[in-house]
Amino acid sequence: MDEAIGPAARRAARAVRVGKVTMGGDAPVVVQSMTNTDTADVAATTKQVAELWRAGSELVRITVNTPEAAAAVPRIRDKLALMGVEVPLIGDFHYNGHQLLGAEPAAAQALAKYRINPGNVGFGHKRDTQFATLIELALKHDKPVRIGVNWGSLDQALAAKLMDENHARAQPWDAPAVMREALIRSALDSAQRAVELGLARERIVLSCKVSGVQELIAVYRDLAARCDYALHLGLTEAGMGSKGIVASTAALAVLLQQGIGDTIRISLTPEPGGARTQEVVVAQELLQTMGLRAFTPLVTACPGCGRTTSEFFQELAKTVQEHVRAKMPEWKISRPGAENLTLAVMGCVVNGPGESRHANIGISLPGTGEAPAAPVFIDGKKAMTLRGERIAEEFVAVIDEYVERRYGVAAPA
Repeated sequence: MDEAIGPAARRAARAVRVGKVTMGGDAPVVVQSMTNTDTADVAATTKQVAELWRAGSELVRITVNTPEAAAAVPRIRDKLALMGVEVPLIGDFHYNGHQLLGAEPAAAQALAKYRINPGNVGFGHKRDTQFATLIELALKHDKPVRIGVNWGSLDQALAAKLMDENHARAQPWDAPAVMREALIRSALDSAQRAVELGLARERIVLSCKVSGVQELIAVYRDLAARCDYALHLGLTEAGMGSKGIVASTAALAVLLQQGIGDTIRISLTPEPGGARTQEVVVAQELLQTMGLRAFTPLVTACPGCGRTTSEFFQELAKTVQEHVRAKMPEWKISRPGAENLTLAVMGCVVNGPGESRHANIGISLPGTGEAPAAPVFIDGKKAMTLRGERIAEEFVAVIDEYVERRYGVAAPA
């Protein structure tokens, strides 16, 4: 077999600079998220943006839908700066963005990028004028723009036009194909109009979001083949819990494997009382498990079977995963490279020693009926055996010592 293993080479896309973050070009795939607070609530929005940033979101989008929300944007930006949070903020505009940005120049300047939906930018004869106003504001304030088309708010005039054209074909397309073409044409036509108004192509990001996995894959394959704009991937309204995670992963993994996508968002509906940051964690884990980026040490863990009637290995795996994720913000600064660390927590003798040897650090816990001893392997070699009530504490200490030794920052010469 000579087939290459791993994602295809990234599609060549124009690099777009958003604040200090670059997407497209040779830059790694960027993780972004969106707040669900009322943006007019400065304290709540600032808090959630900071939480998303600490979790690893490299861009954060906020809703700007009212005069009060627009007026709050520069205050949010200032409070984040005082906290040392420098994440670029993206303004999400529908219907009245041209009015809000025009009335609040401080908000227009504080935002790092504008997101415009061609289907909601205006209707009838007002659409072109209001779209042009938004592009002129982006030019005035030197901001990039994401032209984000959405299945649920598609430009109906364009959709009707394409349906009429399809009806006249000798061999008409099916209805889903016409709708996919409407999405792509809306994005490409809007981008071309922005270019005609003076916006550079390297200041434009495109997205065409739908809620179906196969439809998303088909749309982005076609869109990627027809342009060189940077592309934002995301399954819109993905859903809650495992459904949202599985659907988003199924769609985005296929596209990323083919080299399509420059920035991603996992649009999860949070569980009641659940953390908004879950979507960031899922995005990071998707990119890391595919070998596209590294964010935090990954833990390989045994699923459990009849040989592992004790829940201790599950508790240890959870402890280890939470520990390294909590330490990663510190390690990112003081221990660069620690995000590439691999760990294994295994539950019995069947695969335990073998899997543990494959990781940088691994532990093979005793299964049912096995001797109460847990060998620890470091870089493929048995380093010690842990016993007793303090295995979890001692194993975490082994990890910390390894990170300190292997990834310690060299002293200045």
